[in-house]
Amino acid sequence: MFFVNISLGSISIPFQEISKGILNQKMEKESWEIILYNFRLPKAITAIFVGFALSISGLMMQTLFRNPLAGPYVLGLSSGASLGVAFVFLGASFLPHFLSTIFLSSYGIVIASFSGSALVLFAVLLVSKKLKDTMSILIVGLMFGSFTSAIVSVFSYFSTAEQLQKFTFWSLGSLANLSWNEVSFLVLLTCLGLFLSFTVIKPLDALLLGEKYAKSLGINFKKTRLIIIIATSILAGSITAYVGPIAFIGLAVPHIAKLIFQTSNHFILFWSTLLVGGIIMLFCDIIAQMPGSDLTLPINAVTSMIGAPIVVWLLIRKRNFN
Repeated sequence: MFFVNISLGSISIPFQEISKGILNQKMEKESWEIILYNFRLPKAITAIFVGFALSISGLMMQTLFRNPLAGPYVLGLSSGASLGVAFVFLGASFLPHFLSTIFLSSYGIVIASFSGSALVLFAVLLVSKKLKDTMSILIVGLMFGSFTSAIVSVFSYFSTAEQLQKFTFWSLGSLANLSWNEVSFLVLLTCLGLFLSFTVIKPLDALLLGEKYAKSLGINFKKTRLIIIIATSILAGSITAYVGPIAFIGLAVPHIAKLIFQTSNHFILFWSTLLVGGIIMLFCDIIAQMPGSDLTLPINAVTSMIGAPIVVWLLIRKRNFN
């Protein structure tokens, strides 16, 4: 899927030439080298790590809250990131010119998104210390998400058409336009989040039978819950900061992995969810770039349009087998 992804686009590049490029050999056309190294390879790597991060985040959230509808953005992180970006796009006009130029740069948008996610995370963690019930944290996350969304709506109401358009384009998500430095930083953050996720695989198995059962096995539930929340925040927050909020992947991929591999063992689910998440994200990116056309669809729309029917089909198929 990775090779298919980087070979297709408005200009098709033969597999043989792709292999030459990856092996650092001279390609037939210089334009192919520029397209491959500057655009397609960074985008394909970004797609893989977006699939990794969001699918593992969704798996952890669904197990922690024992809720099949929980996803990586259930704690309000996406809304917090949207608030930060909305402040940049919709509030930059109230700042002096030199400050608004800095804010509207790619780094300014990433920092704003991270800051918004971190603010919501800090608030959720602060409240979670006072709450013993995990479901209450879910409700608190949803409430923070609603509150930040309301502030974004106020910003939108007082903004111009141009500012609204920029914010809308960001909210539709995009895997392109990341430099190699940005891709490297995104990969580093994702690996950190995945490492933290891997450390709680055994506690996640115990959490399937409930909080009390996990505690009876000697698992430090508060510590486990904290690691899961921090890991999810790193994964979902970094993805939202660099590529925007991506729908469906975090919610549906864990269900697809469970239906395909027929297991609830989190050691198997961890690797299978990574695999399925990366493959689906690459496939959605292929559809979004519309091979043979100069048009590009918003990745957010493609993930939802392709993903939702797959999940419905798998669920119906599972029921028929049962």
